[in-house]
Amino acid sequence: MITPLQIHQFEQNGYTVVQQMFSPEEVETYADHFMQLRREGSFAGDFAGVNADEKDPLKAYPRMIHMHRWDDRSLRWLLDPRINRALTAFLGSEPYAVQTMLYFKPAGARGQALHQDNYYLRVQPGTCIAAWLALDDCDEENGCMQVVVGSHAWPVLCTVGADLNQSFTDVTVPLPTDADVRPVLMKAGDVLFFNGQLVHGSYPNTSKDRFRRSLIGHYIEGDAQQVGRWYHPALRMDGSPVELEESSGSTQCGVWVERDGSPVIEMAGVNVVDRALHD
Repeated sequence: MITPLQIHQFEQNGYTVVQQMFSPEEVETYADHFMQLRREGSFAGDFAGVNADEKDPLKAYPRMIHMHRWDDRSLRWLLDPRINRALTAFLGSEPYAVQTMLYFKPAGARGQALHQDNYYLRVQPGTCIAAWLALDDCDEENGCMQVVVGSHAWPVLCTVGADLNQSFTDVTVPLPTDADVRPVLMKAGDVLFFNGQLVHGSYPNTSKDRFRRSLIGHYIEGDAQQVGRWYHPALRMDGSPVELEESSGSTQCGVWVERDGSPVIEMAGVNVVDRALHD
């Protein structure tokens, strides 16, 4: 199922898209399931309480988090054999599963400023990897994913404040002027796999009436020994729990400096994080 070209893309660019990994029928089932759950009210880990009267679309459709801890359909998706085979092909060994998320991103919703997932997960050693299933067609109008090609080779960068008119999260990472930021256009049923160091994010959904719903699993390398406090318990891909240490809420981070006329990253700071991933 995973081709040598996709493995090469993942290794060289930090990401790849597996087209139509899930059928239209499966996608429709997932979309209907989570829309029904959202209509039922708030759940543990919601970004915000559900309030359809708010002007902010993300208050009417806040993202869900860690659904696999209370929803069997989410757990089965997180551990889906197709995803496991793909992750194993990209990583070289079977991963651990640590998180599910569901983003609704209705029309008019803000995006998320560019960031790196391992800023939140704090995996040691190694990093995390995401499986990002599109439940709707994704393009620049409805706020598709944007990635910085090759940034998976960077360390975790020190963060700066984000524009809250464009992003619902308050941190981002600075980029050199020559950074290759690309939109990732996807069809419903496609899965984007990307390295936890890859800088990525999205712009607002500027469409009039389209969602950009996505079902996301976060995983960590199978030889990892530590992960952030919000991601326990980690699960083997057969669903059994595995005990890992809790990683520190702070870590050294990189800043951009100029050397010989070119931007390079220098480890010169410390990021402090004590919250779950917003993606």
